[in-house]
Amino acid sequence: MWNAIVLPVFLSFGVSAVLGPVVIPYLRRLKIGQTVREEGPKSHLRKNGTPTMGGILFLAGVAAACLPFLKNPGVRILLFLMLGCGLVGFADDFIKVVLHRSMGLLPWQKFAGQLLVTGLFLNWGVRTAGLDLTMRVPFLPQLWLDLGKWGIPFLFLVILGTVNGANFTDGLDGLAGSVTVLVSVFFAAVAIGTKSPIVPVTCAVAGGLLGFLLFNVHPASVFMGDTGSLALGGFVAGCACLLGMELFLPIVGFVYLAEVASVILQVLWFKATGGRRLFRMAPLHHHFELCGWSETQVVAVFSIITALLCLLALAGL
Repeated sequence: MWNAIVLPVFLSFGVSAVLGPVVIPYLRRLKIGQTVREEGPKSHLRKNGTPTMGGILFLAGVAAACLPFLKNPGVRILLFLMLGCGLVGFADDFIKVVLHRSMGLLPWQKFAGQLLVTGLFLNWGVRTAGLDLTMRVPFLPQLWLDLGKWGIPFLFLVILGTVNGANFTDGLDGLAGSVTVLVSVFFAAVAIGTKSPIVPVTCAVAGGLLGFLLFNVHPASVFMGDTGSLALGGFVAGCACLLGMELFLPIVGFVYLAEVASVILQVLWFKATGGRRLFRMAPLHHHFELCGWSETQVVAVFSIITALLCLLALAGL
C-alpha cells in the first residue's frame, strides 16, 4: 500500500516540477499565451501573454506516476475520465491560442465532448469496472442511497456539473490548483481508509498539483488552461463516483459549486431584472476581487474554506 501512496506523490511532483522550467519557456516561444478579457478586473490585464495550457505539466506527472498501476481497472477508468476531460480542454485551448479563434470550441462542441467522455466512463464503469450506483449519505454512515433507474442520469449531472465548476474556478493564480490539491488529499485519505484501488491516482494528483503550483501561484508564470481545469473536474467527479461519495461533493467541492452557481444566478438575475447584476462580476472570485480583495486573499480564503469543509466531510463518513 505504501508504494501506492508515497511513490505516486513524489514521482508526480518530480515530473511536474522538472517539466516546468522546460515546458514554460517553450510555450512562451510558441506564443501560447492567455488573452485576458477586457471586461475583467483591470489588474488582470498585466497577465496578457502569460503561457497557458500548463495543465500538461501535472497531467504528465500523474500519467507517469500511475503507469505501474495500470493493471488496476479502477486506475484506468479514473484516468480515462480525467484525461478525457483534459483532452476536451486541450482542444479548446489549442483553438484559442494556436489557431487564434478567441471563442475556442463552441459551447455545444465543448458540452458534446464532455457528454461523450462521461457516457463512455459510466458505460465502462458499470459494465466492467465495478462502478456501484449506490451512494454514501453524509453523517449517516450506515445509510447508502440507491436511486435505481435515476442513478445514471444523476451521475451525468454530477460529473458535468463538477467538471464545469472546476473550469469556472480556474480564474486566479493558484486558485483551482490550491482548492483541488486539498480535495485530492481528502479523496486520498478516504481511498486509503477504504482500501480503494484508486489510491495511486488520488496521490499522484496531489503530488502533480504541488509541483504545478511552484509555477502557478501568484504571480503565475503559467496557467493551467482548460486543459488542466477540465481534467481536474473529471478527476474530482470520478473519485466521488468510484468511492460512492457523490453526496459529499457539495461539501468538499463547495467552491466549485459556488463558482458555477454564481455564473448561473448572475445570468438569470440579469435577464429577470433587465440588466441589473447580482454580483459585481461572475464567477464569484472576481466579485470578491472587485470588492477590494487581492488575488492572494481570495485564494487563501477559498482554500481555507475547502480545508475546513474537507475535515467536516471526514467527520461525516
